[in-house]
Amino acid sequence: MSIPGGIRVKLALALLGIVGGALLAAYIIVIPSLENRLVAAKLDQLQSDAESLAVQYAASEAQNRPIAGFVDYANFFSNSRVAIFSVGGAPGRRVLVTLGDSSANNGVDLARDGTALEAAEGVRTARARVKHAGREYGEVAVPLLTAGNVMLLSSPLSDQLSTLALVKRRLLYATVVALSIAVALGLIVAAIHARRLGRLQTAADRIAEGAFDEPIVDTSDDEVGQLAASFDRMRIQLAQLDLARREFVANASHELRTPLFSLAGFLELLDDEDLDESTRREFLTTTRSQVERLTKLATDLLDLSRLDVGRMRIEQDEVGLAEVARVVAEDFFALADASEHTLLLQVDDDVWAHGDEERVQQIARALVGNALVHTPPGTTVNLRVESRGTRVALVVEDDGPGIPPEHLERIFQRFYRVDGGQASGSGLGLAIARELAGLMGGTVTVASRPGASAFTLELPAESPLRLAEALPS
Repeated sequence: MSIPGGIRVKLALALLGIVGGALLAAYIIVIPSLENRLVAAKLDQLQSDAESLAVQYAASEAQNRPIAGFVDYANFFSNSRVAIFSVGGAPGRRVLVTLGDSSANNGVDLARDGTALEAAEGVRTARARVKHAGREYGEVAVPLLTAGNVMLLSSPLSDQLSTLALVKRRLLYATVVALSIAVALGLIVAAIHARRLGRLQTAADRIAEGAFDEPIVDTSDDEVGQLAASFDRMRIQLAQLDLARREFVANASHELRTPLFSLAGFLELLDDEDLDESTRREFLTTTRSQVERLTKLATDLLDLSRLDVGRMRIEQDEVGLAEVARVVAEDFFALADASEHTLLLQVDDDVWAHGDEERVQQIARALVGNALVHTPPGTTVNLRVESRGTRVALVVEDDGPGIPPEHLERIFQRFYRVDGGQASGSGLGLAIARELAGLMGGTVTVASRPGASAFTLELPAESPLRLAEALPS
């Protein structure tokens, strides 16, 4: 069941519980300890007086002075009741016979006093906290030199217990005040934090509604401030994702709309019966290229969706980069001739990678196609493979105009294309290539300067031992 009042009441009650628990623990620890110390101090004082009076009693007895006079003196000296007993009766049934008592009771109420009997039977000093007639006393009994005689000093503990009661009352008052302050401060602090959390809740609601323009500011260094900073980082990331989503939808719509409009126009023209055969074949060729463009775009979008949801299947096997380079070069020789490019191939049959052969070919096609499409006629494109220790590389170089430095990293973003120049296509090939390489433990990088550009696919090298095991015997 939730507590009414929200976090303010919960924090106030939590602080109340903490302070109350601390004070209760202090009470449990301090009060009994203080009580024992006060009683022990009283008994120590009585024992000191009793031992001193026992020595004086021996001197008084040697001078044959009356016991009654000594008892009165001892009462004045120790400010306590003093009684002197002889012990009679059989063992186990001892009784005290009063020889002198500073009280008017003349020892009647002490006939079976346990402290005095203990001192007599053990012939040693005995001390105890006892209760007589509903009042508590501290008692100390010491054996005297006269055989069997015992002197008992008894003093009420009312002063010590009164002091203890005063401390209890003061502690109780302090507890009430401390709890009241704890509740008040708890409510104030909780209200402050509740307002801060309320602002975070409002900001979270704004973000949930898609409003990312207002920053979340909390300058405190505590956990709430750190939470606010995390919320603001999340806001920025969501804003970037939302912008990327909008751009993605806009770019995808544009990329789909262009070939579709083109197809619609050509189909309309093809419906014209007056077209000659050569024009009809030209329109069919253009239509076929637009369909291929749509097919490639649909394939790229499908690959992107699989990459985003983590459902792209990647095989891990040995891949001969030389064979991959040959296959890709064969695919692009015709395009290179048509676009007046020179496509060169440099391979080493001993270069093996660990990865997915189909995906490596896909990346190589993207890199070679990118070089042929984005460079002017007359450019030479060189496709080569090389070993780099524990890594192997497939490199696509060209001697084109190069890529401006500000575009080098952005060309791997989805739908990004360099403004002007030879840019064309959907702008998805390099983005997909880099993500596929990452899934295989590799990288796709670019280095460019005026007159030279190089795209490099680097993958883990296949172990020679595994290659030996895979080769037929």
